Amino acid sequence: MMRSPHYYSVACRAPNGEIVVDTVPVEKTWIGRQKWLRLPFLRGSFAILDSMMLGHKAMNFAGNVQVEDKYQKVDPEAVAVEKKEEKPKTKSMEFFESIAVPLAMVVGLGLGLLIFDYVPQLVAQVIGTKSLKDQGGTLTNYVAEVVKIIIFIGYLALIARVAAIKELFKYHGAEHKAINALELAPEVTVETSRAQSRLHPRCGTSFMVIVLVVGFLFMPLVPRYPLTGKPGHILMDASFRFLIVLMLLPIVAGISYELLKIAGKFRNEKWVNYAFAPGLLSQKVLTTVEPETPHLEVAVASLHAVMKAEKTGELTKTDPDLK
Repeated sequence: MMRSPHYYSVACRAPNGEIVVDTVPVEKTWIGRQKWLRLPFLRGSFAILDSMMLGHKAMNFAGNVQVEDKYQKVDPEAVAVEKKEEKPKTKSMEFFESIAVPLAMVVGLGLGLLIFDYVPQLVAQVIGTKSLKDQGGTLTNYVAEVVKIIIFIGYLALIARVAAIKELFKYHGAEHKAINALELAPEVTVETSRAQSRLHPRCGTSFMVIVLVVGFLFMPLVPRYPLTGKPGHILMDASFRFLIVLMLLPIVAGISYELLKIAGKFRNEKWVNYAFAPGLLSQKVLTTVEPETPHLEVAVASLHAVMKAEKTGELTKTDPDLK
């Protein structure tokens, strides 16, 4: 998936080998219509919500392409017979499909906060109270940030071992190569993209790493026990700290996003490469894999579609009936 200021374009390869493209104006999404979220230091939170919403929409579109009859490598007559046997959709099924994307986004956000924010606070609270005897809470705060980093790296390392995720990471690498070709090469083709790096400083992975670093520097300085000044019940303390983290998360995301913008603007400066090396390293080791020609073809098709929409307003839709 490629995103420009006003459009996003999804391209995926169907089972029969065809590349199916769908380009949509960003303003069609609720988040895309919230102009106030694009202000400096607010657009970090916008970036997270926007990526989640568009990511779910892209996955939903790609999934529909994979099961659409016309894109299958099977006998058309057999497909026609099977289609006749399908039951028509009920109103309840149509309603569920209409709320599937926002529901998935809410569930995904909730699970993400639970795993990457609440669990670290709970683990740190247990360690800080039982082992460290940390009455002030500052050391416990640092433990929470370390646990968060360990969970994040462990999660990426674990899913990177799954074959389907490795294939997804090849497309991720192809997207970076195509973007690098747009910024560094005379034109964007499969060959000019192939010659580029699969790493990019303005990547979502780099953003999350910056969030972790900024959080590590900023969050421990916020008092852990602002009301009582000392630890009490482990579960209550961890839950209250979790609420504090949630309230401060937009600030951390906002600062991180502005730093990411700086990294993209001065990407050729040595100090940027040194400062943002952890994000680039995480891409190299965990979230991108060297793509092959089929992956590059999809990435280039998506980029061309979004560039055309941004320049002319024309939407590329291989299958207008497919959503």
